Amino acid sequence: MKRLLVLTMVLSGLALAQETRITVPYTQFTLPDGLEVILHEDHTTPTISVNTWYHVGSGRERPGRTGFAHLFEHLMFMGSGHVPVGMFDQWLEAAGGENNGSTDQDKTNYWENGPSNALELPLFLESDRMGYLLTTMTPAKVDAQRDVVKNERRQSYENRPYGMAEIALLENLFPADHPYHWSTIGSMEDLSAASYDDVVEFFKKYYVPNNASIVIAGDIDSVKARAAVTTWFSDVPAGAPVPPPVAPVAYLSKEKRVVLEDKVQLPRLYMCWLTPPRFAPGDAEMDMTASILTGGKNSRLYKRLVYDLQIAQDVSAYQASQTLISYFQITVTARSGHPLAEIEKIVQEEIGRLKAEPPAPRELQRAVNQYEAGFLSRLENVGGFGGKADLLNAYLVFAGNPDYFNEDLARYKALDPLSITAAVRTNLRDEGRVILSIVPTGRRDLAAMGGKEGQQ
Repeated sequence: MKRLLVLTMVLSGLALAQETRITVPYTQFTLPDGLEVILHEDHTTPTISVNTWYHVGSGRERPGRTGFAHLFEHLMFMGSGHVPVGMFDQWLEAAGGENNGSTDQDKTNYWENGPSNALELPLFLESDRMGYLLTTMTPAKVDAQRDVVKNERRQSYENRPYGMAEIALLENLFPADHPYHWSTIGSMEDLSAASYDDVVEFFKKYYVPNNASIVIAGDIDSVKARAAVTTWFSDVPAGAPVPPPVAPVAYLSKEKRVVLEDKVQLPRLYMCWLTPPRFAPGDAEMDMTASILTGGKNSRLYKRLVYDLQIAQDVSAYQASQTLISYFQITVTARSGHPLAEIEKIVQEEIGRLKAEPPAPRELQRAVNQYEAGFLSRLENVGGFGGKADLLNAYLVFAGNPDYFNEDLARYKALDPLSITAAVRTNLRDEGRVILSIVPTGRRDLAAMGGKEGQQ
């Protein structure tokens, strides 16, 4: 009896904890030059994070001039007006800090983590390359980083097993004039064609304070941090207003099947569909669909393909949430001796099951619990990719509200099994998908051809 009483108290405590609102207090203001600033105090450890987003990614590029956003991520570390080449990293490391950056379709971001007594150093470094990058930019620097990016494309795409999958999928998912049609890395032809003047024009258009936002989080005094960010960034002139991104409608009216031969030993199957944009109805549902299908050893596809039938080496699925439109992808690597048509049949059966019958409440709840645990774990970190500083910036840019933590999590906790089935029926259409087979050279017989139109 006593054990049952203790268990009841524990479960009641867990239920109460689940109802507690997430609180991430912040101060928000905008400098006269248009730079949006968010300050968040977290005195757990004597560390800070400076997280800067430029609202430009590969989705802002145009055909014939792809790869600029990612190229600029490299150029931003090549020195600025008061920071010699190589000293950005050296000065941060000498102060006990670290930094990194990333580019995707919708944004380019940079962050610096370090001790709280060194806050002004990353503010100086970021403001200097925002305001004075072009004073030291030269055609030689552009050429050098262009070659670096080309080598990155060779290593990460062209010469990497299965490396061309992303490029092939994007080209087939989106029409040629859609800004998501090309990968962030860009094409070799476009990188070669990029001139110094093109690069300068891109910087002046997008790397301006009124097209950026910065979050300063951690062991800070908000009053002093506000004074510091105002001091360092107020002299950077604003640029012309940057219009919001626009894109033609992306819709697949028929199935496309593509086959690529590669220097690989095992065939791999990719299945992709266009899905709702980030935060739109259906986005969270597809996130949980991915977890139900491949999230853990007890998930539907992992259990059947890898554990029970043992015809696959691995399987994964995810909802690639983006601003204009998203996509849902399932990836399966077959075991030796098993053609991709065999793999596709099982995947299709499990998708059919979700269309015909909602998942069990417990199955969905497990997926939601896994998501919530990961979400709360991210909030334990102030800086880096996915920490609180990064999330504050993401919510500001994508949701228009930095304090979107509870609303974001509520999307998932409000789901029910019927909503999963409805989303799968709507989005995972047989006639609206791209099926890519990557097979060993000379083994097109292993591909999932399907007897459909659109084969390549």
